[in-house]
Amino acid sequence: MRSSHSRLATTIIGGLFVAAACTSAATPAPVVTPTASPATPSPTTLATPASSVQETWTATEAMIGARREHTATLMLDGTVLVVGGYIIGEVLASAELYDPASGSWAATGNIDVARGDHTTTLLPDGRVLVAGGIGDRGPFSSAELYDPATGSWTATGSMGGGRFFPTATLLPDGRVLVAGGSSGIDASELLWSAELYDPDTGSWTATGSMGAARYLHTATLLPDGRVLVAGGEGEGAALASAELYDPASGSWIATGSLVGGDGHGFLEIGYQTATLLADGTVLATAGSYFGGPLSSAQLYDPSSGSWIATANLVESRSGHTATLLPDGRVLVAGGAIARCDSTTTGGCIETNAPVSGELASAEVYDPGNRSWTAAANMVETRGGHTATLLPDGRVLVAGGYSPIGEVLASAELYDPGSGS
Repeated sequence: MRSSHSRLATTIIGGLFVAAACTSAATPAPVVTPTASPATPSPTTLATPASSVQETWTATEAMIGARREHTATLMLDGTVLVVGGYIIGEVLASAELYDPASGSWAATGNIDVARGDHTTTLLPDGRVLVAGGIGDRGPFSSAELYDPATGSWTATGSMGGGRFFPTATLLPDGRVLVAGGSSGIDASELLWSAELYDPDTGSWTATGSMGAARYLHTATLLPDGRVLVAGGEGEGAALASAELYDPASGSWIATGSLVGGDGHGFLEIGYQTATLLADGTVLATAGSYFGGPLSSAQLYDPSSGSWIATANLVESRSGHTATLLPDGRVLVAGGAIARCDSTTTGGCIETNAPVSGELASAEVYDPGNRSWTAAANMVETRGGHTATLLPDGRVLVAGGYSPIGEVLASAELYDPGSGS
């Protein structure tokens, strides 16, 4: 298999720019108290192909500017802050706010350093921390703070080193854990390291290193305050491993490895999602593997430290979004397909061909019966977008790229309706 390092480098640097599967940022799931450990699902459980959910997608006002691989953060006042990302040939410094009440976007202050594949974290005081990412000058160590009262950004302490595609997790004590990523412009210098940001001092300090260098992984805050990191890509290989960070000790310990993966045993190079469910388990969905995207899903039980397979998605996908709905179900939307070209260096090349409208499709996972149900298609086919749960229970999807690689400004709203 051709190194996905070089594949991703082409996506980010040579074409910020070519249509390829990509990650998308999501608002962290709320901390909840687990109620019960899940029973092992039947290996014959199947996804439900038809939808009985009375849901709708409707277009809302387009963003002021098209963008992909940006971030979207739900603010304390219910607006959504979108920051950075890429359009063809350009890294973006612009930011804008979506108001769900009016269904409109308004420009806000630009970040000082144009960046994409960065992280954004809502701090307890309502400010937003932007950290890392990559742009014209390579991976960044710099960080900035957005003040919603003034609509402006100010520089804060820099990380110990530049990194893009890391994860950022708000800890219960208000600090932010940034872990992994790549420090090389060709995505080949993967990081074991992790750092903590203290909003009170505006400074970063090193904390324990992960057991494996990785990027394109997921990070999920568990109800007990620990952080679960899973999957992603290591040095030249996909990772099945997962580990737990303990903020009290500042150390990492190994936990159960991912299972399933459509028979491959793991999820490759990230592009998967991880969502904290109401019962305290974590749902990991799909991702990309040599030969194409996956349809598999699995559940992590913190009480046992193990993963179990759950029903496959209705459609294979990678680079999608997953959003926890108020009723406890999970909405998965969009993403990319992939085709493998074994005649050229044995590599698998991510594409976005509009096959059966897959990139417009959406589906919903019901943790009660552990099944997937096909939902209505999005208004527009897209990958590399963001999805943000709004206070009224709707989901805002914004930006991304089309099947022909066009970077999108469009946005739409998912209304889960009455459910079933």
